[in-house]
Amino acid sequence: MTEPRPPHWAEAFLHLLLAREHRQTVSGDLLEEYRENIHPRRGQVAADRWYVGQVAGFVFSGNWLWAALFSGSFIARTALDWFVPTSDFSARSKVSTAIAVAILLCAGFRAAWQSGLVRSGLLAGIATTFLSAVISAIGTGCLLAMRHDAATFAAIQGSGGLAEVFTLPILLVIPGMLLGALGGMLGGIAGKSIPHRQS
Repeated sequence: MTEPRPPHWAEAFLHLLLAREHRQTVSGDLLEEYRENIHPRRGQVAADRWYVGQVAGFVFSGNWLWAALFSGSFIARTALDWFVPTSDFSARSKVSTAIAVAILLCAGFRAAWQSGLVRSGLLAGIATTFLSAVISAIGTGCLLAMRHDAATFAAIQGSGGLAEVFTLPILLVIPGMLLGALGGMLGGIAGKSIPHRQS
């Protein structure tokens, strides 16, 4: 009888997240907990969900701050457009784009610098934009609940509409991946040349 195994894709993704020196220890401990405690008590489907949740926890713990900053800047820009309408979005667009690029580069840089893996930057970019898309949707919904008068709806239409506000954060996953990868390359170079303390 073969031993139970978590989903192969989740194990592979966990290996991508971890630096080589931690890979065997962390993945081994997680697999042991899965086989000895979780699977016997919960069964295959629930145990697999538990394992995927643990992997998601690694993603969240490394990227929650960047996601909060990214979504915070998006929600702030949305609030500005809705509550302080303008006909010229040029300056606002330049500032919000520069902030978004800086956050994603920093997320990728830090992930690669800490792990020693350039690919960690790419994953940090994806995780940051994905998590921030969820936070941004909730935050934007709260803005709409706070003010939904005729003037606000006119400002919403003038700034791109509700569809743009809810779909744009999802569409940013692709540029987030690219900027995270670029930050990861820079972080990988810096990690080799600048000593740092693992946190």
